[in-house]
Amino acid sequence: MNTQAPTTRPTPSTTSVSSEIRARQSSLFHDIVTVAGRALRAVPKDLEAVIPPMLIAFFFFVVNVATLQPLTEGNLAGFDYTAFQMATAILLGVTGVSRAPAVVLDVQDGYMDRLLLTPVRRTAILLGHMVADMAVAAALTVPILALGFALGVRFESGPLGAVMFIVIAACWSLAFSGFGYAIALKTGNPAAVQSSFLLFFPFLFLTSSYVPRSELTGWLDTVAGLNPVTYILDGLRSLTLVGWEWDELATTALAIGLVAAVSMTLCFSALRSRVARG
Repeated sequence: MNTQAPTTRPTPSTTSVSSEIRARQSSLFHDIVTVAGRALRAVPKDLEAVIPPMLIAFFFFVVNVATLQPLTEGNLAGFDYTAFQMATAILLGVTGVSRAPAVVLDVQDGYMDRLLLTPVRRTAILLGHMVADMAVAAALTVPILALGFALGVRFESGPLGAVMFIVIAACWSLAFSGFGYAIALKTGNPAAVQSSFLLFFPFLFLTSSYVPRSELTGWLDTVAGLNPVTYILDGLRSLTLVGWEWDELATTALAIGLVAAVSMTLCFSALRSRVARG
């Protein structure tokens, strides 16, 4: 008598179920959150990338108010120069603050190449870093606003105007960061990326950064009228000095959009080139 137990064979239904097991496809949103989370976790380890811009903003804010306030307010009765100058300080603090130098390190140590071998969506690599950049820029705006409040600045547009102020600053920071990412992906050179901030200085100083546009004359007034930073400053200042000026805010949004269109075209084109080389 054969007492050996019969061999159990997988039933067709079991085999069918096993063959249908698939890895779950992650969404674009999940990829962006993952990349952004990694970028944000690295910020405390790289404070030298965010602390100096804030200190520079503090320095110019205090020095400019101390030196130019008596002269400006003496010529323009009732003019609040401290509130006027806070917009310039904000742009100094948030412009060029990005994770582009970290992307250079990823390129140099091979992490970028390994990342490109994964199923992560290529656009999420940039978009995730940009989400982190906006969060950092918004955070940097807060202490500069606190200094402005301590110096007596008040928002004519109210608390929501202060929130809009932060949003505009963060959006501008994002628009400008595209240039840094383009350089990072194209060259893989940290020195070249750090020098991208120098692109901003002509834009800032050839504008109404220190005196109202009405006080500019000659060629400087003409250049300021063509400079998108002029309209970003005007939008920020309208929130503190005037209130909700929707035409000013619309012009500000257009100026940021134009800069973003150029910078994002460059950085996503550089990403495509990097992916093709990989």
